[in-house]
Amino acid sequence: MSTPRKTGKGTISIIEKLAENVTEDLGLELVDVKFGSFGKQLHLTIFIDKPGGVSLDDCEKVSRALGVLLDGEDPIPHRYFLEVSSPGPERPLKKEADFRRFLEHDVQIRTVEKIDGRRNFKGVLKKFQDNFITIETGENEQIRIDYKEVAKANLYEKKQGVKK
Repeated sequence: MSTPRKTGKGTISIIEKLAENVTEDLGLELVDVKFGSFGKQLHLTIFIDKPGGVSLDDCEKVSRALGVLLDGEDPIPHRYFLEVSSPGPERPLKKEADFRRFLEHDVQIRTVEKIDGRRNFKGVLKKFQDNFITIETGENEQIRIDYKEVAKANLYEKKQGVKK
């Protein structure tokens, strides 16, 4: 039994290019690509979106078209499970365009280095300008974060309290 090769950034880059071609052809947006193991099973998850949200039919179309391309290119030399999904309400923000698109939305950002002694921030995305993100926290404090310092960012859905 052979040991699977590591799947590196080059492989992910190939998968992203293939997925981007498929999603663009179908009028969808490629949001993210994740590849990793869950238990003993390898999973390749492709997150897609479009205005108004994606349907099961959108996911099936991307899965079929991308599956054919992945079988042809064979960038993953071992067995894996392909999943195509919506990014959900806590969608990741990866590209500069994401930060412009989701102004006035609740976000959470984790930075590479500490800013004022902390790396985790939650607030309303107020501005993206000159490669700087400005969020306003619940205390009406404005935090300015260099885009290059973002380790992870996503939309944040506030949990509503249960009324009795």
